[in-house]
Amino acid sequence: MATKNVPFTFLKDGIFYFSRRVPFDLRGHYQTDRISFSLRTRNPHQATPRALSQAAKLDGFWFQLRMSDIDLPGKHRLLSSDQVGKDLGPKATEALATYLRLKGEGRSATFETAATRAIDYLVGSKSDRPLLAYTKSDATTFRDELFAKGLSSSSVVRIFTSLRAVTSFALAEHGISTPSPFTGVYLDRGVSGPSRTSIPIEGIRLVQARCREMNDDLRWLVALISDTGMRLAEATGLAVDDFRLECDEPHVVVQVHPWRSLKTTGSQRLIPLVGASLWAAQRIIASKPAEVAFPRYTKEGRTNANSASAALNKWLGGIVTDGSVIHSFRHSLRDRLRAVECPSDIVDRIGGWTTEGVGQGYGSGYPLSVLTKWMSLIANGKTPS
Repeated sequence: MATKNVPFTFLKDGIFYFSRRVPFDLRGHYQTDRISFSLRTRNPHQATPRALSQAAKLDGFWFQLRMSDIDLPGKHRLLSSDQVGKDLGPKATEALATYLRLKGEGRSATFETAATRAIDYLVGSKSDRPLLAYTKSDATTFRDELFAKGLSSSSVVRIFTSLRAVTSFALAEHGISTPSPFTGVYLDRGVSGPSRTSIPIEGIRLVQARCREMNDDLRWLVALISDTGMRLAEATGLAVDDFRLECDEPHVVVQVHPWRSLKTTGSQRLIPLVGASLWAAQRIIASKPAEVAFPRYTKEGRTNANSASAALNKWLGGIVTDGSVIHSFRHSLRDRLRAVECPSDIVDRIGGWTTEGVGQGYGSGYPLSVLTKWMSLIANGKTPS
């Protein structure tokens, strides 16, 4: 029986024993419904503070158990106990800046592009956190998300190779010997993403019509890509001054900016603006943005095309239901130019694809008027004469 003068106790052979019944909602954590043990004293004046102290400890522990059992908002974002108070290293974007500053000098454009793309993917998926705040679980789910986007195994491997290089280097520079959470992640090199298909011309026209109806900055971005075949990152990172509308052949200049690099040196090019892309460019200029064409996706000196990809692909999926994504417009451009018998080297020039052959490196390339002629054909749905 519990003693009257000393709470949470009972006497056995003159010795005080602590005793508490396990709350019903916490029984699943225990093998018994009662906790009892000796307080190692016969003196009630010693037993009282000991019993109260043990009861307080149990109350605190039971509170933690209840908190861990409920669906606590933001619970998945809590730092684990071994992270609290420790140096978790620089944030992902800070790690990239360190990596490029110390290792990027004299390297090719693709070096910076690969590292930047990897960090952009990570930040777009898992937010910008200190490197050791990412867990191994974050790394594996990030891998799975990349495959879900339709990236091939070779693309995912390249992203993780760059990610490991950036994070491991930055941690070492920060004086942290803990391995990057992105090391040791299994990558199935036999996985291939789904084949990307072109959007048929009927689907393109339907999407363009919806863009004109909704007439907002997201739809301007889609319309701009639909009749230029630009990569999403190229379009989201455009500056206002890249649009040249006050001339006989309106066009857009795709070039490197401090907030957005390009995939290859051949990606720098002029693209004629025709059809829906010209309409979109006119709407963008009329909206009077300060410097960048799409401020929604270029903030703090960086363009985040991955955020745009998620939003636009979801919207596009409600109109074109064959699994097409924003990048499908790029495949469509090539097919549409083929359909009007456009020479392959002009197709490559418009799309920013690498053109084969030594001779392609000579001369100054096709004049804008020639590019405009072929782009006008596909915008108007004409056939070659």
